[in-house]
Amino acid sequence: MESVHASRFRPPFCPWPECSAHSVRLEGFQRWGSYRPPNHPHRIPRFRCNACGRTCSRQSFSATYYLKRRELLSAVAADLAACSAHRQIARSNDCSKTTVTRMAERLGRHAILFHTFCLSNIPELSEAIVHDHFETFIGRQDHALGIGTAVGATSWFIYDVDPAPHRGSGRRPDRIKKGFLRHSTPYVASIRRTIRALISRVSSSSALECVVDGRIDYRIAAKKESSRHRVDLRVYPNPKRGPKGSPRSQEAIERDWAMFPVDQLHQLLRHTCSDHKRETISFGRRLESILGRAHLIAVWKNFIKARSERKPDRSTPAMRLGLTDAPWRWERLLSRRLFPTRTRPSGSASKLYWKRWTPGLPELVRKHAA
Repeated sequence: MESVHASRFRPPFCPWPECSAHSVRLEGFQRWGSYRPPNHPHRIPRFRCNACGRTCSRQSFSATYYLKRRELLSAVAADLAACSAHRQIARSNDCSKTTVTRMAERLGRHAILFHTFCLSNIPELSEAIVHDHFETFIGRQDHALGIGTAVGATSWFIYDVDPAPHRGSGRRPDRIKKGFLRHSTPYVASIRRTIRALISRVSSSSALECVVDGRIDYRIAAKKESSRHRVDLRVYPNPKRGPKGSPRSQEAIERDWAMFPVDQLHQLLRHTCSDHKRETISFGRRLESILGRAHLIAVWKNFIKARSERKPDRSTPAMRLGLTDAPWRWERLLSRRLFPTRTRPSGSASKLYWKRWTPGLPELVRKHAA
């Protein structure tokens, strides 16, 4: 957006959500001068909306709006995906740690809206979905968090990222003795949200095929849905493993092959996020921030990272789905600003965007355009 010449740029819509020209594309804008911010080589044009009378500039439609150091946004995004801490990023880019923290929050919100925009452009879901929860913590180990991840079985595209906060410790639900079937309400709610989000992408004549492990929560969540006849569960229970280095059983081999796309994603999350490593005390302090960074890793894996780094296949999951024809760069992914009032994320994604998921903590209050 910033590369468009000032004489050729015209606002596609009004950036103010209260304006009638915000949801539709209008030409009712007139030139209203220009300004030159510090450390910027060119002047930025301003415009006035004829519908509401408010002014905006070309920078209002850029992902770097209200930033003094616009060149840091892509660099911070790349460093976050490379498992760098906020203080390390600040030292490398000669800025403050709080600057990196604010940019990380902005990148997380942008990734949530970008992920919603990509799902709306997928015409039809024609592959099986591999689903599992990634286990981590919020602040401390007694506040556990399961991140539901839905990955395409053939494309490895990340379709959904949904939180399931729950109490830490306890036995695994898929290893409870027979006759004592218990379920976890947060997991069931998370699975139901994922099923509702994905089943709308499936044609009416076919079913949503889900590859899952032996957790009882999947069967309970599928039974509670009104469209349960359209959900096909392929269950691969987690078998008992021998000591490290021992040969795997046939059941373990079948389970690992079926669940490989989501297992690979979980290994990538452990590797690229320091707050998710096994031996760490730097847990994320807020659920919304953890999920925002998870969405950032999701869009990075879908559009930027190659599907396989060991094989000569450099295609991305988004290329497998036909969303793009070449791998992207961070500059293209952050080329323009996304508005929640136009992208219209789901209820769960909207709560994550506006920081309304965790009760008792301050919400995201913004006095300017959303």
